[in-house]
Amino acid sequence: MEYNFADAVKTLNPSAIREILKYAADPEVVSLSAGNPSPEAFPVAKIAEISAKVLAERPIDVLQYSTTEGYQPLRDSLASYLKEKHNIGRDFDNILITSGAQQAVELVAKVLCNRGDAVICEAPSFIGSLNSFRSLGGKLIGVPIESDGMDMEALEEALKANKNVKFIYTIPNFQNPSGITMSLEKRRRIYELAKKHGVVIVEDNPYGDLRFEGEDIPSIKSFDEDGIVVYAGSFSKVLAPGIRVGYAVAPKPLLQKMIVCKQGEDVHTSMWAQIICERFLSTTDFESHLESLRNLYRKKAQLMISLIEEHLVPSGITYAPTQGGLFVWCLLPDGVNMPEFCKRAVIDYKVAIVPGNAFLVDENDPCQNFRLNYSTPTDEAMRKGVERLGELAREVIR
Repeated sequence: MEYNFADAVKTLNPSAIREILKYAADPEVVSLSAGNPSPEAFPVAKIAEISAKVLAERPIDVLQYSTTEGYQPLRDSLASYLKEKHNIGRDFDNILITSGAQQAVELVAKVLCNRGDAVICEAPSFIGSLNSFRSLGGKLIGVPIESDGMDMEALEEALKANKNVKFIYTIPNFQNPSGITMSLEKRRRIYELAKKHGVVIVEDNPYGDLRFEGEDIPSIKSFDEDGIVVYAGSFSKVLAPGIRVGYAVAPKPLLQKMIVCKQGEDVHTSMWAQIICERFLSTTDFESHLESLRNLYRKKAQLMISLIEEHLVPSGITYAPTQGGLFVWCLLPDGVNMPEFCKRAVIDYKVAIVPGNAFLVDENDPCQNFRLNYSTPTDEAMRKGVERLGELAREVIR
């Protein structure tokens, strides 16, 4: 049978990351391509303990249907934590528990965008969100990233040139894939521009708690007094991604429409997972847990940087410094064919990396970058993988 696909999905292609992960399944391939948290980061024993106790004492709460908005104790705990820790949440806001932050971002697009409406994104940006926007018929407008975040002059020009912009999507902390963090000055400026042009900001912050160097920078949502910022957070990077619990903090009228759309998608987020997250927040020293994650990723990032300096920099490959998150964004010298470099890396040298054009609004745009991940591989695998990349670099780059 010949299938007639919907217009919105006809042009969607498999993620380059997922395609590379197929190669990564080969036991001989060292994967520096994933974006997964370190297996060492998972509090397995505590989650097992909480789960067993909840299933023994409250099995019906775990196994029965519940409200779409989310488990109320978890919403209350999050509201208190976010207000106290990050000054997030005003009287006009509320919280929706989602199936990962990806769903929170997708729901915003679903309730705001008509086909052909413009969505401004960082260039590069997270492929999962870009594909969500594409699938809903959004017209993606890429704005380049500088060393301190989105280019504000280019953002202002994009807002002026596109009259039907519905929202600006940004990952301000340790951005995926670049690892770059937006400065406080630019956070205030993006807020001013969004307010001036009457558009929403979607602030996606899955990595903010993984800062292992430098000082925290206030979130954009923390100075939202006008109801124009939607904040998306997640337990995926700080607890476990398989739990699939995220959340959105948004103005109530917008959140109400997101709730209706979520009802049609999955009714509600897993109750077992929500209760696990609430119990973990309320019965453990969460700040101590976060500090252990920061210590882990600090060591892994330092190892990755030292290996890059030893094996890649001498061949002319440079990288963007980062103070947190999971990634290092590398730049090949001009004249080197980046897609071919990434392809040869996995086929000939058995090391999987992600080509940078996978994160662009238009994958055909010029790009000399590739992304490395330091959270998932073991230290031994990281050493082996970067050493192999160094061999390839010495062969290719003269």
